[in-house]
Order: sequence, then structure tokens, then C-alpha cells
Amino acid sequence: MTMAARSVRWVMRQHWTFIAGLFSGTVVVLLLVAAPVISLHDPIAQDLSMRLQGPGGDHWLGNDQLGRDLWARLLYGGRFSVVVAALTLFLSVTIGTLIGAWCGRIGGAVDEFVMRVVDVLISFPEIIVALFLIAIIGPGFGTLVLALTLVGWTPFARLARGIALDISSRDYIAAAEVLGCTRTFILLRHVIPNALRPISAMTFLRFGHKLITVGALSYLGLGVQPPDSDWGAMLADARQFAVRQPLLVFAPGIAIMVTALSVTLMGQGLEIDADRSRRLRTGQS
Repeated sequence: MTMAARSVRWVMRQHWTFIAGLFSGTVVVLLLVAAPVISLHDPIAQDLSMRLQGPGGDHWLGNDQLGRDLWARLLYGGRFSVVVAALTLFLSVTIGTLIGAWCGRIGGAVDEFVMRVVDVLISFPEIIVALFLIAIIGPGFGTLVLALTLVGWTPFARLARGIALDISSRDYIAAAEVLGCTRTFILLRHVIPNALRPISAMTFLRFGHKLITVGALSYLGLGVQPPDSDWGAMLADARQFAVRQPLLVFAPGIAIMVTALSVTLMGQGLEIDADRSRRLRTGQS
């Protein structure tokens, strides 16, 4: 066995969880991005003569209760679900990391106040906050993003604060302070870069939760509005036709499961790698 083959085999054995998640997640993303090319039909075009037809011909997964192509709706619906989950997660990570790291660095009364706010917000399930805001503002893309971000930043703030407190006790931070480096410089140069790996692991692990929450809200009719659709809304529309055309339920359900599982596997792989590095560092010290 050549050295290259041994290296590949070692990487596969050590990081198989991350690689499996990366492969399946990449396939999902490529399918969604290429939706205009690989879908042969308009996702909102109705043809009642094809109502509840099974797979066949150029309708690869069949048609729904209004004769719309299920494959096209699956691809375009996935775009909305994944974009909302990804955008919400990006905002949550950015806001939570900056606030948590800043509080961990400055400490004092401000840190205590912000952490108590975090404790209050984190006690409310995201879906309850989303229902409350949607009842006031109304359903839509912006409301979903706002509602899921309002609570979603809190776990990242806690994690970033803990990392900042740990890093603040290191000798190189004391040396930077003696040299006259500002708090902002230390935060951006030393604290946040050291927090990227554990925060990245949590980000991947939280994506599945975001995706399922988006699907649950759309299932309740509080997400994307007709004629557009997403995976959760497709599940809701398919309830009464599940016996006659099971693919109407299975297709979006499997899409949610595979997408959430792929990103979760990537997060678990990063978490395992971070734990391994931490143990090696501890053993060396």
C-alpha cells in the first residue's frame, strides 16, 4: 500500500463522520442550486389531469393533489427551507459570538446583566417565540428569520463567553495587555479565532434544529405562503392524500431528515476532532 493510500485510509478512519456528512450535504446543496437545470417543470404550474399521479415519464416523483410536479416542488421548496435555516444560523452565530466574547472579556456588571438576559431568552423555545412574533407581525420570510434569530444567538453567546473567560487567563493575553493592546484588538486577534472551532461544531449541530423548526412553522401555515412552498408546507398539504400517494409525505420528510442528518454528522465530526485536539494539548502540558 502506497503512502498516499495509507494517508487517505487514515483520514477516512479518523474523520469518517465529517466526511460522510460533507458528502451527503454537498449532494443536497448541489441539487438545490441546480434546481432550474434538473427540474423539468414549473413548481407552481397546475395540471389537474395529472392529479395524484405516481412516478412516471418526465414526472420522476409523480404529481401532487393539484397536478404539480413533486420533484420540482421538492427542489424549489428545499431552497426556501435551507436558506432560512442557514441565514438564521449565520445571524445567530455572529451576534452570539460577538456578544459572548465581549462580555467574557470585560466582565463586571455588564457581563452579569447580559448573561441574565441570555438566561431569560434561552428559557423560551424558539417555536414559541416565533408563534408570538408571527401573531403580531404576520407570516413571512422576514418574520421567520427575526423570530429564530431572537432566541437563537443565546447558546453561542454562552459558549463564546466561556471560551473568552478561559483565554483571558492565558499568559499571552496578559502579555498583550502589558504591551498596550486594546480590548478590541485582543478580542478580534486572540479570543474569537480561538473560539472558531468549538463554535463551528455547535453551528453545524444547531443547523438541523433550525431546519426542523422552520419546517414545523411552515407545517402550521406560518412560513412561506402559497403559491410558493417549502418542505414543511408540502408535508401539511400531503396529510389527507398520504394513503393514495405516499410519496407526497415521504419525499419532503426524507429531504428534511437527510439534510439535517448530513449537517449534524459534520458537526459531530468537528466536535470529535476538537475533543481529540484538546486531549492531546492537555497531555502535552
